[in-house]
Amino acid sequence: MKLTHATKTLLAGLTLVSALALTACNGDSGATEAKPSDTKPAGSASTGSSAPSGSGTGAAPTDAATATGGSGTGDGKSSSGAGGSTSGSGSGGTPAGICRSDELEVSAVDNTTDKVEGIVTVQLKNGGGRDCTIRGFAGVDLKTAAGDTLSVARNGDKPPAGVLKDGESAAFNISFPLNTSGGSGVRISTILVTPPNETKTISLKWPAGSLPVDNPDSPSRPLQITPVGKVSDSPAG
Repeated sequence: MKLTHATKTLLAGLTLVSALALTACNGDSGATEAKPSDTKPAGSASTGSSAPSGSGTGAAPTDAATATGGSGTGDGKSSSGAGGSTSGSGSGGTPAGICRSDELEVSAVDNTTDKVEGIVTVQLKNGGGRDCTIRGFAGVDLKTAAGDTLSVARNGDKPPAGVLKDGESAAFNISFPLNTSGGSGVRISTILVTPPNETKTISLKWPAGSLPVDNPDSPSRPLQITPVGKVSDSPAG
């Protein structure tokens, strides 16, 4: 088919129109694509701000776990210390038992220095081979040569506590009115001594003079005993 000049001119015009239309379309497409390009930096900034927030959230559980662990460790040490303290207090020595009558070597001597009032000292020496505790008043009765019994009262002093090591001694005094009548008076033959907190009685010979016949236990000069106390110059210790 042979194209005429007019036909060629028409085709050239259509080609130009098509090119312009294509250029216009390409220009609109470029404008449309620019909008996502404008919003992209904003999205990027948002992502950047969320990253520090996430990082902070991640650090918080780590700190909490560390604090809990530290608290647990501290409690463990505290319990251990308390246990050690308890163990230390529990490891103390066992208190000594009371001094038994069979363990004591008991003797009596006349220590009278006054012309009105007499003093007999009763000594209790620990010969049991162990430490023992002695505290209180001994039970004391006086037996007369006639077979009568005279009870001896306590003087009211506060008894001291004392631990006697083997070989150490404790003592107490018996005070009594002296017989100054010139006669025989009331003669005492035996001292009956029951150590503090014991039931077994020990018999001793009376080492001193007689008591007055008329009133051997007068209110002004009563028969009395002092509490048992540890002798300071005991050989052991």
